[in-house]
Amino acid sequence: MDDSPPSPHSVSPLEQALHAARALVLADLVAGEVAEADVVSLVEESVVQRRWWVEQWPEGVDFVAGLVAQDVQDALLERYGRWPLCPVCGAGDPHALDVEPELGPDPHWVCHKAGVTVSAVGALGSAAGGTPSS
Repeated sequence: MDDSPPSPHSVSPLEQALHAARALVLADLVAGEVAEADVVSLVEESVVQRRWWVEQWPEGVDFVAGLVAQDVQDALLERYGRWPLCPVCGAGDPHALDVEPELGPDPHWVCHKAGVTVSAVGALGSAAGGTPSS
């Protein structure tokens, strides 16, 4: 019996996508300084739910990062308030960014008020001001 750890090549595309989604959303939570243990638990809950979702619809594997980001955003709104707050709009009421596309690959945080793409999901820490969204 081989007791060696699995090679990186033996990890399924589903598990790779779930691990990547978790890492991207955690990076954004850390950037926003909201990565408390209870918030990280929200990420884990979403990953469990999305694992089931992708098992039912394997073609959706490329959409997992955006869906986990939206799940966490919704859960935070219910428990704590809006996240992530827009770093682009300095005046007016604070508002949250949205994930676009809602169901698609390569998700980004977007400010609809200013009409700009702020950053890719997972890159909020390097967001400096956004670029015009198309």
